[in-house]
Amino acid sequence: MKLSKFKFTLSEKLTAMHPTPNRDESRMMVVHRKSGKIEHHNFKDIINYFDDGDVLVLNNTKVFPARLYGNKEKTGAKIEVFLLRELNPESKLWDVLVDPARKIRIGNKLYFGDDDMLVAEVIDNTTSRGRTLRFLFDGNSAEFRDVIEQLGHTPLPKYIKRKAEPADKDRYQTVFARHEGAVAAPTAGLHFSRELLKRMELKGVNLAEVTLHVGLGTFRTVEVEDLTKHKMESEQFKVEQEAVNIVNKAKAGKKNICAVGTTAMRAMESSVSSMGELKTNEGWTNKFIFPPYDFSIANMMITNFHMPESTLLMMATAFGGYDLIMEAYRVAQKEKYRFFSYGDAMLILD
Repeated sequence: MKLSKFKFTLSEKLTAMHPTPNRDESRMMVVHRKSGKIEHHNFKDIINYFDDGDVLVLNNTKVFPARLYGNKEKTGAKIEVFLLRELNPESKLWDVLVDPARKIRIGNKLYFGDDDMLVAEVIDNTTSRGRTLRFLFDGNSAEFRDVIEQLGHTPLPKYIKRKAEPADKDRYQTVFARHEGAVAAPTAGLHFSRELLKRMELKGVNLAEVTLHVGLGTFRTVEVEDLTKHKMESEQFKVEQEAVNIVNKAKAGKKNICAVGTTAMRAMESSVSSMGELKTNEGWTNKFIFPPYDFSIANMMITNFHMPESTLLMMATAFGGYDLIMEAYRVAQKEKYRFFSYGDAMLILD
Protein backbone atom coordinates (compact mmCIF):
# COMPACT_ATOMS: atom_id res chain seq x y z
CA MET A 1 0.00 0.00 0.00
CA LYS A 2 1.24 3.44 -0.97
CA LEU A 3 0.51 6.78 0.71
CA SER A 4 -0.85 8.24 -2.53
CA LYS A 5 -3.71 5.68 -2.46
CA PHE A 6 -5.19 7.62 0.48
CA LYS A 7 -5.20 11.03 -1.15
CA PHE A 8 -8.47 12.83 -1.81
CA THR A 9 -9.61 16.43 -1.94
CA LEU A 10 -11.99 17.55 0.78
CA SER A 11 -13.99 20.76 0.80
CA GLU A 12 -13.27 22.89 3.90
CA LYS A 13 -17.03 23.33 4.25
CA LEU A 14 -17.26 19.69 5.37
CA THR A 15 -14.93 20.18 8.36
CA ALA A 16 -17.06 20.22 11.53
CA MET A 17 -16.13 23.31 13.56
CA HIS A 18 -18.65 22.59 16.34
CA PRO A 19 -20.30 19.43 17.67
CA THR A 20 -23.98 18.67 17.03
CA PRO A 21 -26.33 20.15 19.68
CA ASN A 22 -26.78 16.67 21.20
CA ARG A 23 -24.07 14.00 21.24
CA ASP A 24 -26.13 11.16 19.78
CA GLU A 25 -27.78 13.16 17.00
CA SER A 26 -24.96 13.25 14.48
CA ARG A 27 -25.45 11.40 11.22
CA MET A 28 -24.20 7.84 10.86
CA MET A 29 -23.23 6.04 7.70
CA VAL A 30 -23.54 2.25 7.95
CA VAL A 31 -21.20 0.26 5.71
CA HIS A 32 -21.75 -3.48 5.20
CA ARG A 33 -18.49 -5.22 4.33
CA LYS A 34 -19.92 -8.37 2.77
CA SER A 35 -22.65 -6.83 0.60
CA GLY A 36 -21.04 -3.43 0.00
CA LYS A 37 -24.33 -1.78 0.97
CA ILE A 38 -24.19 1.77 2.34
CA GLU A 39 -27.03 3.15 4.52
CA HIS A 40 -27.67 6.56 6.07
CA HIS A 41 -28.98 6.91 9.62
CA ASN A 42 -28.98 9.02 12.77
CA PHE A 43 -26.42 7.90 15.37
CA LYS A 44 -29.19 6.98 17.82
CA ASP A 45 -30.19 4.20 15.39
CA ILE A 46 -26.99 2.33 16.24
CA ILE A 47 -28.88 0.41 18.92
CA ASN A 48 -30.71 -1.47 16.15
CA TYR A 49 -27.45 -3.14 15.08
CA PHE A 50 -26.76 -4.75 18.47
CA ASP A 51 -28.26 -7.70 20.31
CA ASP A 52 -28.12 -9.24 23.77
CA GLY A 53 -24.55 -10.38 24.57
CA ASP A 54 -22.82 -8.13 22.02
CA VAL A 55 -19.96 -5.94 23.27
CA LEU A 56 -18.95 -2.30 22.82
CA VAL A 57 -15.25 -1.73 23.53
CA LEU A 58 -14.75 1.85 24.76
CA ASN A 59 -11.54 3.84 25.20
CA ASN A 60 -11.90 5.49 28.62
CA THR A 61 -8.95 7.87 28.27
CA LYS A 62 -9.55 11.43 29.46
CA VAL A 63 -8.30 14.52 27.64
CA PHE A 64 -6.43 17.02 29.79
CA PRO A 65 -6.18 20.77 28.99
CA ALA A 66 -2.89 20.42 27.16
CA ARG A 67 -2.72 23.83 25.44
CA LEU A 68 -1.06 26.67 27.39
CA TYR A 69 -0.57 30.29 26.34
CA GLY A 70 2.43 32.07 27.79
CA ASN A 71 5.07 34.73 27.24
CA LYS A 72 8.77 34.54 26.60
CA GLU A 73 11.11 36.23 29.10
CA LYS A 74 12.47 39.69 28.23
CA THR A 75 10.66 40.06 24.88
CA GLY A 76 7.19 39.12 26.19
CA ALA A 77 6.51 37.37 22.86
CA LYS A 78 3.35 35.26 22.93
CA ILE A 79 4.11 31.54 22.87
CA GLU A 80 1.72 28.61 22.59
CA VAL A 81 2.84 25.42 24.34
CA PHE A 82 1.16 22.08 23.68
CA LEU A 83 1.93 19.49 26.35
CA LEU A 84 2.62 16.13 24.69
CA ARG A 85 4.10 13.74 27.20
CA GLU A 86 5.17 13.84 30.83
CA LEU A 87 8.72 12.47 30.97
CA ASN A 88 9.36 12.76 34.71
CA PRO A 89 6.67 13.68 37.28
CA GLU A 90 9.28 14.39 39.99
CA SER A 91 11.25 16.97 38.01
CA LYS A 92 8.21 18.19 35.99
CA LEU A 93 9.86 17.38 32.66
CA TRP A 94 7.59 17.43 29.59
CA ASP A 95 7.93 16.95 25.85
CA VAL A 96 6.01 19.79 24.21
CA LEU A 97 5.30 21.48 20.90
CA VAL A 98 5.87 25.24 20.83
CA ASP A 99 4.54 27.79 18.38
CA PRO A 100 6.28 29.76 16.98
CA ALA A 101 9.13 27.26 17.42
CA ARG A 102 11.80 29.43 15.81
CA LYS A 103 11.68 31.90 18.73
CA ILE A 104 12.56 29.35 21.39
CA ARG A 105 16.12 28.42 22.43
CA ILE A 106 17.63 26.28 25.18
CA GLY A 107 17.72 28.25 28.42
CA ASN A 108 14.74 30.48 27.56
CA LYS A 109 12.17 30.89 30.30
CA LEU A 110 8.43 30.96 29.58
CA TYR A 111 5.82 32.49 31.90
CA PHE A 112 2.18 31.41 32.17
CA GLY A 113 -0.87 32.94 33.88
CA ASP A 114 -1.43 36.13 35.85
CA ASP A 115 1.46 36.98 38.19
CA ASP A 116 3.53 34.34 36.36
CA MET A 117 1.77 31.53 38.19
CA LEU A 118 3.82 28.97 36.27
CA VAL A 119 7.35 29.22 34.90
CA ALA A 120 9.10 26.78 32.55
CA GLU A 121 12.65 26.56 31.24
CA VAL A 122 13.57 25.13 27.85
CA ILE A 123 16.18 22.41 28.39
CA ASP A 124 16.25 20.70 24.99
CA ASN A 125 15.14 21.69 21.50
CA THR A 126 16.36 18.73 19.49
CA THR A 127 13.73 16.07 20.18
CA SER A 128 11.66 14.72 17.29
CA ARG A 129 8.56 15.92 19.12
CA GLY A 130 9.67 19.53 19.44
CA ARG A 131 11.07 20.76 22.76
CA THR A 132 11.57 19.58 26.32
CA LEU A 133 10.56 21.90 29.16
CA ARG A 134 11.21 21.75 32.88
CA PHE A 135 8.44 23.42 34.87
CA LEU A 136 9.88 25.31 37.84
CA PHE A 137 7.16 24.48 40.34
CA ASP A 138 7.60 23.77 44.06
CA GLY A 139 4.36 21.88 44.72
CA ASN A 140 3.66 18.17 44.36
CA SER A 141 2.26 16.43 41.26
CA ALA A 142 -1.37 16.90 42.32
CA GLU A 143 -0.85 20.63 42.88
CA PHE A 144 0.94 20.93 39.54
CA ARG A 145 -2.01 19.22 37.80
CA ASP A 146 -4.38 21.68 39.50
CA VAL A 147 -2.41 24.59 38.03
CA ILE A 148 -2.47 23.00 34.54
CA GLU A 149 -6.24 22.54 34.95
CA GLN A 150 -6.53 26.26 35.77
CA LEU A 151 -4.28 27.60 33.02
CA GLY A 152 -4.76 25.02 30.29
CA HIS A 153 -7.19 25.12 27.38
CA THR A 154 -9.04 22.27 25.68
CA PRO A 155 -6.63 20.99 22.99
CA LEU A 156 -8.89 21.26 19.95
CA PRO A 157 -7.16 20.17 16.72
CA LYS A 158 -5.63 22.97 14.65
CA TYR A 159 -8.07 22.46 11.77
CA ILE A 160 -10.86 23.69 14.06
CA LYS A 161 -10.13 27.31 13.29
CA ARG A 162 -11.41 28.89 16.47
CA LYS A 163 -10.32 29.13 20.08
CA ALA A 164 -11.67 26.61 22.56
CA GLU A 165 -14.97 27.70 24.13
CA PRO A 166 -16.28 26.78 27.61
CA ALA A 167 -18.63 24.17 26.05
CA ASP A 168 -15.65 22.35 24.50
CA LYS A 169 -14.41 21.29 27.94
CA ASP A 170 -17.38 18.94 28.15
CA ARG A 171 -18.00 18.12 24.48
CA TYR A 172 -14.38 17.30 23.57
CA GLN A 173 -14.54 14.54 26.17
CA THR A 174 -16.44 11.25 26.12
CA VAL A 175 -19.08 10.66 28.80
CA PHE A 176 -17.10 7.59 29.90
CA ALA A 177 -13.68 9.34 30.19
CA ARG A 178 -11.93 8.23 33.39
CA HIS A 179 -8.15 8.01 33.08
CA GLU A 180 -6.43 11.30 32.29
CA GLY A 181 -3.60 11.28 29.79
CA ALA A 182 -4.82 12.05 26.25
CA VAL A 183 -4.00 15.19 24.28
CA ALA A 184 -6.76 14.43 21.77
CA ALA A 185 -10.20 12.88 22.19
CA PRO A 186 -11.02 9.36 20.99
CA THR A 187 -13.58 10.93 18.70
CA ALA A 188 -15.77 7.93 17.83
CA GLY A 189 -16.77 7.83 21.49
CA LEU A 190 -17.99 11.45 21.45
CA HIS A 191 -21.26 10.34 19.82
CA PHE A 192 -22.44 8.37 22.84
CA SER A 193 -24.73 10.05 25.36
CA ARG A 194 -25.31 8.55 28.81
CA GLU A 195 -28.91 7.85 27.78
CA LEU A 196 -27.88 5.93 24.66
CA LEU A 197 -25.34 3.85 26.58
CA LYS A 198 -28.00 3.06 29.21
CA ARG A 199 -30.47 1.98 26.49
CA MET A 200 -27.81 -0.29 24.99
CA GLU A 201 -27.08 -1.84 28.38
CA LEU A 202 -30.79 -2.45 28.94
CA LYS A 203 -30.83 -4.28 25.60
CA GLY A 204 -28.11 -6.58 26.95
CA VAL A 205 -25.08 -4.99 25.29
CA ASN A 206 -21.97 -5.30 27.48
CA LEU A 207 -19.48 -2.46 27.82
CA ALA A 208 -15.77 -3.28 28.01
CA GLU A 209 -13.30 -0.48 28.73
CA VAL A 210 -9.69 -0.23 27.59
CA THR A 211 -7.35 2.75 27.88
CA LEU A 212 -5.19 4.26 25.16
CA HIS A 213 -3.94 7.78 25.77
CA VAL A 214 -4.24 9.42 22.39
CA GLY A 215 -1.10 11.37 21.47
CA LEU A 216 -0.25 13.49 18.49
CA GLY A 217 1.41 10.42 16.94
CA THR A 218 -2.05 9.28 15.85
CA PHE A 219 -2.37 12.45 13.78
CA ARG A 220 1.24 12.93 12.70
CA THR A 221 1.65 13.31 8.95
CA VAL A 222 2.82 10.24 7.04
CA GLU A 223 5.78 11.42 4.98
CA VAL A 224 6.84 8.23 3.19
CA GLU A 225 5.19 6.77 0.11
CA ASP A 226 5.95 3.21 1.23
CA LEU A 227 3.76 2.71 4.30
CA THR A 228 5.97 -0.07 5.68
CA LYS A 229 8.60 2.63 6.31
CA HIS A 230 6.32 4.83 8.48
CA LYS A 231 7.00 4.70 12.24
CA MET A 232 4.08 5.43 14.53
CA GLU A 233 4.86 7.36 17.69
CA SER A 234 4.17 5.26 20.79
CA GLU A 235 1.03 5.78 22.85
CA GLN A 236 0.44 4.47 26.36
CA PHE A 237 -2.29 1.87 26.78
CA LYS A 238 -3.77 -0.64 29.22
CA VAL A 239 -6.08 -3.63 28.80
CA GLU A 240 -7.32 -5.02 32.12
CA GLN A 241 -8.74 -8.40 33.12
CA GLU A 242 -12.37 -7.23 33.29
CA ALA A 243 -12.34 -6.16 29.64
CA VAL A 244 -10.56 -9.39 28.66
CA ASN A 245 -13.26 -11.49 30.35
CA ILE A 246 -16.13 -9.60 28.69
CA VAL A 247 -14.59 -9.65 25.20
CA ASN A 248 -13.43 -13.28 25.24
CA LYS A 249 -16.80 -14.50 26.51
CA ALA A 250 -18.50 -12.70 23.60
CA LYS A 251 -15.93 -14.05 21.14
CA ALA A 252 -16.47 -17.62 22.37
CA GLY A 253 -20.24 -17.13 22.04
CA LYS A 254 -19.88 -15.75 18.50
CA LYS A 255 -21.35 -12.40 19.56
CA ASN A 256 -20.51 -9.08 17.92
CA ILE A 257 -17.54 -7.16 19.29
CA CYS A 258 -17.47 -3.51 18.25
CA ALA A 259 -14.42 -1.30 18.67
CA VAL A 260 -15.52 2.26 19.41
CA GLY A 261 -12.83 4.06 17.45
CA THR A 262 -9.42 3.34 16.00
CA THR A 263 -7.78 3.80 19.42
CA ALA A 264 -9.85 1.06 21.08
CA MET A 265 -9.01 -1.12 18.07
CA ARG A 266 -5.26 -0.42 18.40
CA ALA A 267 -5.33 -1.23 22.12
CA MET A 268 -6.99 -4.59 21.40
CA GLU A 269 -4.82 -5.48 18.42
CA SER A 270 -1.76 -4.73 20.58
CA SER A 271 -3.03 -7.30 23.13
CA VAL A 272 -3.78 -10.50 21.20
CA SER A 273 -2.79 -13.88 22.66
CA SER A 274 -1.31 -16.74 20.62
CA MET A 275 -4.82 -18.26 20.67
CA GLY A 276 -6.26 -15.17 18.98
CA GLU A 277 -8.01 -13.95 22.12
CA LEU A 278 -7.72 -10.67 23.99
CA LYS A 279 -5.15 -10.71 26.81
CA THR A 280 -4.22 -8.29 29.59
CA ASN A 281 -1.46 -5.92 28.59
CA GLU A 282 -0.06 -2.50 29.35
CA GLY A 283 2.77 -0.29 28.21
CA TRP A 284 3.36 1.57 24.96
CA THR A 285 2.18 0.64 21.50
CA ASN A 286 3.41 1.94 18.15
CA LYS A 287 1.28 -0.51 16.17
CA PHE A 288 0.49 0.85 12.71
CA ILE A 289 -2.46 -0.83 11.00
CA PHE A 290 -2.91 -0.44 7.25
CA PRO A 291 -4.18 -2.74 4.48
CA PRO A 292 -3.89 -5.64 4.18
CA TYR A 293 -4.35 -6.62 7.84
CA ASP A 294 -6.14 -9.49 9.61
CA PHE A 295 -8.03 -8.27 12.68
CA SER A 296 -8.17 -10.71 15.58
CA ILE A 297 -10.83 -9.43 17.97
CA ALA A 298 -13.49 -6.99 16.73
CA ASN A 299 -15.88 -7.64 13.83
CA MET A 300 -17.48 -4.16 13.97
CA MET A 301 -16.02 -0.68 14.28
CA ILE A 302 -17.37 2.83 14.84
CA THR A 303 -15.18 5.59 13.48
CA ASN A 304 -15.38 9.19 12.29
CA PHE A 305 -14.55 10.51 8.82
CA HIS A 306 -10.82 11.15 8.75
CA MET A 307 -8.24 13.29 7.01
CA PRO A 308 -6.76 12.30 3.64
CA GLU A 309 -3.49 10.35 4.01
CA SER A 310 -4.03 9.86 7.76
CA THR A 311 -3.19 6.69 9.70
CA LEU A 312 -6.82 6.71 10.91
CA LEU A 313 -8.14 6.46 7.36
CA MET A 314 -5.63 3.69 6.69
CA MET A 315 -6.94 1.64 9.60
CA ALA A 316 -10.55 2.18 8.49
CA THR A 317 -9.72 0.86 5.01
CA ALA A 318 -7.83 -2.08 6.53
CA PHE A 319 -10.96 -3.00 8.47
CA GLY A 320 -13.67 -2.23 5.93
CA GLY A 321 -11.79 -2.99 2.72
CA TYR A 322 -9.90 -0.35 0.74
CA ASP A 323 -12.27 -0.05 -2.24
CA LEU A 324 -15.45 -0.03 -0.14
CA ILE A 325 -14.27 2.55 2.39
CA MET A 326 -12.87 4.89 -0.26
CA GLU A 327 -16.22 4.62 -2.06
CA ALA A 328 -17.96 5.38 1.24
CA TYR A 329 -15.83 8.52 1.56
CA ARG A 330 -16.87 9.62 -1.93
CA VAL A 331 -20.52 9.09 -0.92
CA ALA A 332 -19.93 10.96 2.36
CA GLN A 333 -18.70 14.04 0.48
CA LYS A 334 -21.59 13.89 -1.97
CA GLU A 335 -24.09 13.58 0.91
CA LYS A 336 -22.30 16.34 2.85
CA TYR A 337 -21.37 14.35 5.92
CA ARG A 338 -19.36 16.34 8.47
CA PHE A 339 -15.70 15.30 8.78
CA PHE A 340 -13.11 15.00 11.57
CA SER A 341 -13.29 15.21 15.39
CA TYR A 342 -16.68 16.91 15.78
CA GLY A 343 -18.04 15.32 12.63
CA ASP A 344 -20.36 12.42 11.80
CA ALA A 345 -19.88 8.69 12.37
CA MET A 346 -19.40 5.56 10.31
CA LEU A 347 -20.38 2.09 11.51
CA ILE A 348 -18.56 -0.69 9.67
CA LEU A 349 -20.02 -4.19 10.04
CA ASP A 350 -20.09 -7.55 8.28
